[in-house]
Amino acid sequence: MSYDRDAVPALVPGLRLLPWEGEGGKPCFLSAGGTDGTGGVLSRLADEIEAEQLCDGADVLKGAVAVLDDGRAGEHALRLALRATTQAFGNVLRVADSRGARLPVRDGAHEADLRRG
Repeated sequence: MSYDRDAVPALVPGLRLLPWEGEGGKPCFLSAGGTDGTGGVLSRLADEIEAEQLCDGADVLKGAVAVLDDGRAGEHALRLALRATTQAFGNVLRVADSRGARLPVRDGAHEADLRRG
């Protein structure tokens, strides 16, 4: 699974980008219209998965730093660390985009501009 921000359609208010992909790597969305603010089962599951992805990202970062600090690390170890880091970074970007899209928008700010920086 790899997150490509440019492949995700502009996030629509009321839709939550979920932390997993659908068939063919397509993004999955959840309509927030039917929840009472506490979130439904899918929303809570997404929250749990996002929290795990963020924790995993912190662990992967520590591992990548250890590999980079090891002057004896070979090409294979570096490639594995980079692969894990890019996967974790993609997950963190997806979480950031999903959560950012659910923040209140400032007056005069365009959502796509906020998302894309």
